[in-house]
Amino acid sequence: MTFPPDLVIFDCDGVLVDSEVLSVAIMRDNLARHGLDLSRAQADELFVGGTMMGIMEMAQNMGADLPDDWVELIYQDIYAELAAKVEPVDGIVDVLDALDAAGIACAVGSNGRHEKMEITLTRTGLKRRLAGRIYSRQDVARPKPAPDLYLHAAAQAGVPVSRAVVIEDSPTGAQAARAAGMLCFGYTAATDPARMTPLCDAVFDRMAVLPGLLGL
Repeated sequence: MTFPPDLVIFDCDGVLVDSEVLSVAIMRDNLARHGLDLSRAQADELFVGGTMMGIMEMAQNMGADLPDDWVELIYQDIYAELAAKVEPVDGIVDVLDALDAAGIACAVGSNGRHEKMEITLTRTGLKRRLAGRIYSRQDVARPKPAPDLYLHAAAQAGVPVSRAVVIEDSPTGAQAARAAGMLCFGYTAATDPARMTPLCDAVFDRMAVLPGLLGL
């Protein structure tokens, strides 16, 4: 690819909004009450980037005694915490400003629900910048690590996969980008770089670095 690309697709949680720490803390506390004690590192490795139904299945396999409606109950707790506390990832506003100035399209592709992104992107002031280009696993047949979500975002933008770059913070998302045939830059401020490097074309730990990686 020649840089800059024609489209940059951002994961949401942990890339646009600093929600992972809040969400993982809620899940750890909840699962501990249901018989599964996890360290922060264990929770990050198991849960970041996945779907809530997948998290429920993993937790049950590890011994958690969860009610059938656990997904809906945990979402209520997470939504309340995010609505009160979530902030944009440090430096992401400057990245979006640089993309806008260069006339490069951007989009969001998240395994999270639209309801969750409505909360996080609205509170952080990012929704108005990304309206009409916000895609959830609810919009496609399969969530990440399948490529469906990123292929959908590129198709909606009318951009070939060879001209799109994905920004991810989880191995699950990086696998989805690779499966879609897109370049992936891994944001490792809160993720072990060793987990991302084999799956990404570049890794970085500060958003201030990203415009240079994109050729801006």
